[in-house]
Amino acid sequence: MTNNSPAVAGTGGAPVDDSLAAERVVTHIERLIQAGQLKPGDRLPPERELALQIKISRPSVRAGLRWLAAVGIVEARHGAGSFITSGPPKLSTGPLSLMAALHGFTRDDMFDARRVLEVAAAALAAERATGDNLATMSEEVAGMFASLQEPQAFLVHDVRFHQAIAVASHSPVLAALVELVSTMNYERRRLTVERARDLKESAEMHRRIYSAIRDHDGDRARREMSEHLDLARMAQASEDVNEQPPPSAAPPENR
Repeated sequence: MTNNSPAVAGTGGAPVDDSLAAERVVTHIERLIQAGQLKPGDRLPPERELALQIKISRPSVRAGLRWLAAVGIVEARHGAGSFITSGPPKLSTGPLSLMAALHGFTRDDMFDARRVLEVAAAALAAERATGDNLATMSEEVAGMFASLQEPQAFLVHDVRFHQAIAVASHSPVLAALVELVSTMNYERRRLTVERARDLKESAEMHRRIYSAIRDHDGDRARREMSEHLDLARMAQASEDVNEQPPPSAAPPENR
């Protein structure tokens, strides 16, 4: 019986299942990282070279690199190649978004997660923030005050501010989780932020959080973040209510 399965160059003619070949890419990169041969910011070998090293096809190399990008290990830079990510890992929101759709995560569920993560991040940032971290937070607060009449722009600065606090915690795992949850919050909030009632009050609360972190006051940072999230929860609940379409008018009675 003739086997018509395509052979992959460099494997001695034996066909390789695409999914298994992609797994070999992941395993290969993992081994290089664990051996200390690849570090954050390092450029990966070109696809052709990886294909020869692992003895698989270039499409399989691309599939493996896409998986590594989805879990925040690798990032592709247009025209430059693929690199090991530097800074906090960036987790894909896809799996969590799917779980949210499947199990019906509510706004309150997301705020419960934010409270656990972001209050802790604020306290750690008050202990560990560097001058560069503080400068980034300050820029985002200034951006909020500058965009009080532009809700969508305000929201971008808002999300970046919270992510900057997580980075300033200097806890890569915490920073990755905060970014994941804040990205999901952004995707939901951008649909309703135009109905926000008092962006100036929100900007002022962010300024107070920044001030506590700048003063290295962990207790105050924790307290200000907790209060901010409580009010943000109520504000977004109001936005969601306003988002609901008005009840249909009752049909006119037949006379």
